[in-house]
Amino acid sequence: MAGLTAPARYNVAMHSQLMLFEDDKQTISDIQVSRSGTFVDNMALPIHRWFRYSAGFAAQWVEQVLAEWGIGKQHVVLDPFVGSGTVPVVCDMLGTPSLGVEAHPVVARICKAKLLWTTPPQRLGAFAANVLRQAEKLMSRAADYPPLIERSYDRDTLISLDALKSSWLQLQDKSQESELVWLALTAILRPTSKAGTAQWQYILPNKPKKRVIAPLLAFQQQIEIIKTDLRWMQMRANESLAEIIAGDARTLAENASREVDAVITSPPYANNYDYADALRFEMTFWGDVNGWGDIHEAVRKHLIVSSSQHSSRERLRLADLLGSEAVAPICPELTCVVEQLAEVRQNHGGKKHYHTMVAAYCRDISLVLQQLRRICKPGSHMCWVIGDSAPYGIYCPIERWIAELAIAAGFESYRFDKLRDRNIKWKNRKHRVPLKEGLLWIQG
Repeated sequence: MAGLTAPARYNVAMHSQLMLFEDDKQTISDIQVSRSGTFVDNMALPIHRWFRYSAGFAAQWVEQVLAEWGIGKQHVVLDPFVGSGTVPVVCDMLGTPSLGVEAHPVVARICKAKLLWTTPPQRLGAFAANVLRQAEKLMSRAADYPPLIERSYDRDTLISLDALKSSWLQLQDKSQESELVWLALTAILRPTSKAGTAQWQYILPNKPKKRVIAPLLAFQQQIEIIKTDLRWMQMRANESLAEIIAGDARTLAENASREVDAVITSPPYANNYDYADALRFEMTFWGDVNGWGDIHEAVRKHLIVSSSQHSSRERLRLADLLGSEAVAPICPELTCVVEQLAEVRQNHGGKKHYHTMVAAYCRDISLVLQQLRRICKPGSHMCWVIGDSAPYGIYCPIERWIAELAIAAGFESYRFDKLRDRNIKWKNRKHRVPLKEGLLWIQG
């Protein structure tokens, strides 16, 4: 890809002065190239830090890539798996129009809330103060909650959170400040919970953590953070130029209003992480679901297939998946891999549906690529942060399959740069197949 070199260059670039975050030199100096595919550094950046979402990448890296590509105010940038909004927030800072697509309804809502940075801080402060005053009047006993919530909070903590929730429900008026207060309350649910959080945001009620913040204090602190960031952003930009589609990337061309010049994204990985389950804790608190069993209808069925829970629940048939035209360009190799998985699963107690998961994942990614080809202008740039997979120890070259599907969809060329090794600390691991994460550059 023109103007782009090996990962070593990004190590230098990440340590150089970046236009948007010059106020945050300590964060910039600490950036590591191996972390450009993670969200962790965003938690020190304005707007991005309003909600921690594990599935993401570094905002400063996004800015650097767009600069390398020469993307400016006359272009349009797309993230078809926009998550909590890293790409559109960066684009707003740059004054570049952007599109984002997100199928998880709560994640899409969080993304849209982050883009409400034009809200006057005083209006947010006044609305939050009203919510707090009303909540103090409602302190009595918490409503009944599902077991996950009951087990994750002390009684007094849950009473305070329930009062804040009830107060917001009474006062919410669909205004920008109302939605930002919803986000603030959602963002403090984990810091105020005694339950630990495992990697990738799985909640652990049986493993309590030591540090817990009182809800009313956490709420006020979060509102102050948002107000500070609103002022920061409003000094640098005048309006949001982002359009967020709460929908399916497999049909994005039907919903997108314009063609795009560049794509930066990180799709779900085919590693059996259940993205639908990531925010079950928050959804349960707000009453969107009552338990794990509700997640499929509420969220999972709308996502691309990336977990065995999804493929088994949908009762997908391998023959149908392999017969899809979408996977035809990689069908011989894909068939060999999934048939191995179908055989190996018989020797495992869980008999997980990895064989149909991998086949369905490739089908869905291919459909997304076909949609991207329809809305990407000739000569467009794409970068995918992606990792490979090895369910039951059977290796799946996911990044190469995506690349070959992209060429079949009509893109011109690709290159893969490894960022880091994965699955190399093998203690207590189910398999010892080395994996990697990296950047898949696609041109055309």
